Amino acid sequence: MTMIRSALALTLAVSIAPAFAADPNAGKALFRQQCALCHSAEPNDNGGAQGPNLDGVFERRAASNSAFSYTKALQDSHLTWDEATLDHFLKSPTAAVPGTAMVIAVPQETDRQSIIAYFQAVKAGTFKDASPTPRGPPPGMFPANPGPPKGVADWKNDEPGRVHRIDLAKLPAPYDSPAAANLPKLVARPADAKLSVPAGFKVDVFTSKLDAPRAMRVAPNGDIFVSETRNGRIKVMRPSADGATAETVATFAQGLSLPFGIAFYPSGDHPQWLYVAETNRVVRYAYKVGDQKASGVPEIVVPELSPVAGGGHFTRDVAFSPDGKRMFVSVGSGSNVAEDMPKKSPAETKAWAAEHSLGAAWGGEANRADVLVFPVGSAKGKIFATGIRNCVGLTIQPQTGALWCTTNERDMLGDDLVPDYSTRVTEGGFYGWPWYYMGNHEDPRLKGERPDLAGKVLLPDVPYQSHSAALNLVFYPANTGSSAFPKEYVGDGFAVMHGSWNRAFRTGHKIVRVMMKNGVPTGDYQDFLVGFIVDDGDAWARPVGATVAKDGSLLMSDDGNNLIYRISYAH
Repeated sequence: MTMIRSALALTLAVSIAPAFAADPNAGKALFRQQCALCHSAEPNDNGGAQGPNLDGVFERRAASNSAFSYTKALQDSHLTWDEATLDHFLKSPTAAVPGTAMVIAVPQETDRQSIIAYFQAVKAGTFKDASPTPRGPPPGMFPANPGPPKGVADWKNDEPGRVHRIDLAKLPAPYDSPAAANLPKLVARPADAKLSVPAGFKVDVFTSKLDAPRAMRVAPNGDIFVSETRNGRIKVMRPSADGATAETVATFAQGLSLPFGIAFYPSGDHPQWLYVAETNRVVRYAYKVGDQKASGVPEIVVPELSPVAGGGHFTRDVAFSPDGKRMFVSVGSGSNVAEDMPKKSPAETKAWAAEHSLGAAWGGEANRADVLVFPVGSAKGKIFATGIRNCVGLTIQPQTGALWCTTNERDMLGDDLVPDYSTRVTEGGFYGWPWYYMGNHEDPRLKGERPDLAGKVLLPDVPYQSHSAALNLVFYPANTGSSAFPKEYVGDGFAVMHGSWNRAFRTGHKIVRVMMKNGVPTGDYQDFLVGFIVDDGDAWARPVGATVAKDGSLLMSDDGNNLIYRISYAH
């Protein structure tokens, strides 16, 4: 960290350009577009709360909000957010403070200066807002003294085998409860903490030699590839002979822009390429089985996924159709509920849908909240499905060949809205965002804007408890390895939940089993791995991705503790 501080101090010693074009109102507009999904910057602005509140951030010491779990890197940086420091940090957060969880950069200097001017004006109390009022929760959704929340801490009842089913016919009304800002504070593992899995299973640490591991894929020889998104790297883990630990961890590729999804192509025992989904493009590396380091620079497959790359959702996943002819790429929305998307007339809306797809968003959300599809070998793609707010994980179901999405739904409607979900994705299908949710439920913040879409919203297959932050789904294959799960698990899915923030009572932070019958989802899911939650404000892990190793064990990444866990079955 001394080297980080020295390098940063040297950079800041060089004077930055004067903010002659800085415009606080332009800064607020940029902030709402780039940052508001995770942060608020003014009192009562109803911004996001997945990150720390930035109200009064100018001249504040970094990592000083005691309610938020900052990375150790930012805590140790000892920065104070003045003009020069903010400019340098916003230009490239991960370069300024390697290891920070803040990864969204603002590359244009004029944009940075306007955002800084906005922060300065808010701090000084001189900001005069000339922007239109954003569409958002009604007054009182964030009361100063909300009183005790409704309901009970349902997570306390989680246990392996517990069945959950979300009845979409019984969803509460919007704003039935106040929108909570209950940030998950990551704490050290308590001495008496115990992870619970079904009888016959056990949980061990596979490796601790990673930095914020996320998505994982298994190569034909058993190597496990994993994305270190915030550091721009793809690592490869080679299991020990008994499969219990990672014997080696190597860097396959680095210098990528927020890589997440990984896919081998073609499928089978002899892939020739490793595809990587960056935040706004797809690249591929030449690959032969056993490679632990890329043999050359990546080839650009798709140079641009969406016209606007910034905003809150930056992870992209990639998967191939079973016949190898099509490549699917998921692109999350840039906002919670398209608050700043300009309105269109009915005629303009009809023309846009005819040119793009039913329910396709526009403006800064163009080609976002979508699954895109590309013919293999072509950079020219189209929209495959729309209205999927943040399809973090793409999965092909082996038994049926169906494409699945695992999705984070929207926030700020109350504790029990809107359910996250995993679902089969239908070509040409519209799943609601931002105008509707869970079928014909209209989002009150956009009420009356799209009557043409009423009755055209597809229901998801497996809704999850709201705000679980479901990130990944893997189907358990037939396996004869030494740690293979019992045969009744074959064909079922395992969904990984990162954990809630917009809920008074915590949920998520677990793995659940998604139940199937003859390859068809029943709508039920069961708790499988639980025990990471300490209380309604604290948890000691942030589960992200899962994959099935060659020996049949289930691996789970934890980007909060830099760990890969291994769940095995004793025969």
